[in-house]
Order: sequence, then C-alpha cells, then structure tokens
Amino acid sequence: MSLNMHVPLADRGVVSVSGEDARGFLQGLITNDIEKVSESTAIYAALLTPQGKFLFDFFIVEYRDRLLLDCEAARIPDLVKRLTMYRLRAKVEIAGESNAFSVGAMLSTAESEPAGERGAAKIRFDGVYYIDPRHAGLGARTIRLIEYGDTFPADVAVLAKNLATYEAKRISLGIPKSGTDLIPEKSLPLEAGFDELNGVDFEKGCYVGQEVTARMKHRGLVKKRMFPVTFEEELASGTAVKSAGVGAGEILSAGDGHGIALLRLDLVNKNDLTAGGVRVTPQKTDWIEI
Repeated sequence: MSLNMHVPLADRGVVSVSGEDARGFLQGLITNDIEKVSESTAIYAALLTPQGKFLFDFFIVEYRDRLLLDCEAARIPDLVKRLTMYRLRAKVEIAGESNAFSVGAMLSTAESEPAGERGAAKIRFDGVYYIDPRHAGLGARTIRLIEYGDTFPADVAVLAKNLATYEAKRISLGIPKSGTDLIPEKSLPLEAGFDELNGVDFEKGCYVGQEVTARMKHRGLVKKRMFPVTFEEELASGTAVKSAGVGAGEILSAGDGHGIALLRLDLVNKNDLTAGGVRVTPQKTDWIEI
C-alpha cells in the first residue's frame, strides 16, 4: 500500500520506559497486555484512575531495548509524574523523549486499499513505523529520530491540508482523541470504545481501574457510547444533544458537518436528536453498530 500522506502530529510526544523491570512495571498499570509488544507489534492502551476513569492514552512500541509511549505532548510531565509515583522500588527509568523523537501519521489517499494488520510494526534506521492498532483505516503511525530530519511536506498549506484530512478521517471513523473526546478523570474507556479499538485486554492480570472496567463490561453497565455523527450546520464542541427536550449527550470533536458525540444508548436510535437546534444523525461504521 502507498502510504503517501505524511502528517506531523505536533500534539503528540514520546516517553520512554526502560530497565529490567519495565515490562512488569507497565503490565500492572495499563489496560492492555504489554507482552504483546515486540519489534513487530505495537499496542494501544490507557492508564486509568483507580475508579476506572481515563487519565492517559498512548501507543507502545519496542525500540532499542526501550518501550516508547506515543502520548499527548502537553501532558507528558503529568504522565511521567504519575508513572514515577507508581515506580516504588522497580528498576525502571522513565523519561520524556520528545527532544529526540517526532510523531507522525501516514495516510493513504486510496480509500480502497487496506492499510495492513492493526498494530503491525517495523523497525527502520530512523525509528518505528506501525499500523494504527485502533483501526487500520487510519494508516500507519511513526516515531522517528529527529536527528535524521523529517519527511513532512515543507509547504505550510499542504501540511495543514494533510492534517485536516487525517482529522476528518479520524472523526468519520468515530475514533476518540485525548484532550478533545477523552477527558482526564471524566471519560470511561468503554464509553469510548476501548474494547473494540484494541485498547483493553480482558484476559490479562490486574491493572489500575481494572475492577470497574471489567464490571462495566461483563454486567452490561455501559449506558453511553461515543458515535460519529453528522449535522447540517456547524456545531461547537460541548454543545448538548437532546431528544424531545431530554438530555441525550454532547458533541465532542466537531468540524465540517461531522463530529463525535457521547450519546445515551437508549436514545441513539431516536430520529429527533438535536444540538443547538441542529439535527444530529449518528453514523454506523465498520466497528460501531447503531
């Protein structure tokens, strides 16, 4: 497949976790199974509060005897602080690495071409390339050593267009983004589809927030869900969604008549959903049923 649209993700950065206890340390904290990570496989995972609410999400790859976490750049100090708090006597080194690595995405313009198997990774001389573990339709992600320079287009207008194309694809697929759709200490991972997005392993051992997450899954306690939606007029993030005057959810990501909304499952099939007086229509995707 020709992944020919290289998009810099300036809002993402890198944290490294290394040392002889690195895997065991992360295994007891994150929602996914760290033993799946190898030079040929990347995973998507989250760190939750003890109450099962979202704190951080990240992709994890193996590179030169280190585990690299592709995470939200603005919150790297908070992530490092949180991981350090859990370290105790574990032989682990945790460090921000955004000065050494850049994060990007590679999206094909050919809609009919498959991106490849989710999470499939490859080590190259300049870093790690891997298919997005959440959905192959988002193409590949890259964690590249800055010392080798970048391969992004030099034209600012082209960069902006490519990023807009990538964001539109993400929203159309209903894939949530930290900071916009995933709100720390508020969002619940199963409401965001973490199980379908390969972000939770229900067979692994304990992790922070595991009890609440497992209970919600096995007892059917998920009452809301994030869905891709369309609307005929522009709406702002945070706009309340209603059904016959009853609160049905809210708009999260939004742009060009498309968005992601957190909606009540008992109201999502209603034909009278509106936000700010504008009709809102939930959309079915290949991984979300309406």
